[in-house]
Amino acid sequence: MHMANELLSVPVAAGTLAIAAGGLGIICRKARQVISSDKIALMGIMGAFVFAAQMINFQLPAMPGTSGHMVGAVLLAIILGPHAGAIVISSVVIIQCLIFQDGGLLALGANIFNMGLVASFSGYYGYRLVTSVLGDGRRGKLVGGFIGAWSSVFVASIVCAIELAVSGASPIGVVLPAMAGFHALIGIGEGLITGAVLSLVLVTRADLLQLQRI
Repeated sequence: MHMANELLSVPVAAGTLAIAAGGLGIICRKARQVISSDKIALMGIMGAFVFAAQMINFQLPAMPGTSGHMVGAVLLAIILGPHAGAIVISSVVIIQCLIFQDGGLLALGANIFNMGLVASFSGYYGYRLVTSVLGDGRRGKLVGGFIGAWSSVFVASIVCAIELAVSGASPIGVVLPAMAGFHALIGIGEGLITGAVLSLVLVTRADLLQLQRI
């Protein structure tokens, strides 16, 4: 989902950068109220895990030449809370751009907005919705984690498709079904990985999955 500079028009790149910067500013101010000092080290550990996980690509079945990778936004949001999670995933995206040239510099705002903000909060509230229906036990957390992770990738891909269409990179009737269909499959992998990690955390450190303040 990392976009290159050439895919976005200047107005879309500038607009998404402004939205991402403003959104992160609000989140950072909120984070002072909801992030305890003992969570800082955990943010670093989880950020390193997601950074490494994003480096692993997996091939999609029946789609030769296409691959996907974990985003990790919802996993971070569930364990750290949506505000801390959004800060960590945005930091990962920035490091990937500046050091590894993964995603264009001019498209950095769009990539932060899509993966750091949209994916984090849409997926987290999807998780909260499922746990409110199924309960906050093991089943609710695992099912909620899968659905939240899947929906985060799917929703972010739709936003990405809209940005591409507005930029003139591709007609909306072409790019939207392509992006949504492609990422609906990637979202399954995201959900399975998220569920597997949450299952391990429930066994070893279930206290990390207590309901986060928002």
